[in-house]
Amino acid sequence: MARPPRPTRDRDSAFFWEGLEQGELRVQRCMACQQLRHPPGPLCPGCHSFDWDWIVSAGRGEIYSFVVHHHPPIPGLPVPCVIALVALEEGTRLVANVAGVAPEDVAVGMRVEVEFHEIEGEDGWTVPRWRPVGAPA
Repeated sequence: MARPPRPTRDRDSAFFWEGLEQGELRVQRCMACQQLRHPPGPLCPGCHSFDWDWIVSAGRGEIYSFVVHHHPPIPGLPVPCVIALVALEEGTRLVANVAGVAPEDVAVGMRVEVEFHEIEGEDGWTVPRWRPVGAPA
C-alpha cells in the first residue's frame, strides 16, 4: 500500500509533529487569552496575539462528527476508512482517522483516545489516530 502524503512541517506546526514522535498530543495555546487551537497557526483567532505555547493533551475525547470515506482512495489508508473530528477533553477539536472499530460501529459521542501510529518506512513520521477507549491496540 502506498504511503500517505507527508504533511507540511513549518515553524507553527513543528511542535505538534515533534510531540507525536515523543508520544505526546500537543495542542497550541494562546499565551494572551489561553484559547486552545488546532490546527496550529501563527495568530490567535480570538485575540489576534502572536504569542503562543502548547499544552500536552490527555488525548481523550468524543467523536463530534465523522465520515466514512470510500472514494477516492487515500494512499496508506484502507477504504472504507473513518475520519473523525474529535472534541478533546481540553476543549479543542482534532481530525484523524479511526482505527480498531468497524465503520458501521462508529457513532457521534463515541469515546476515543489517541494512539501514535508510525508510518512504515518513514523514520520520524508519526501521526495521530483515534481508537475507541479500551479497544486493543
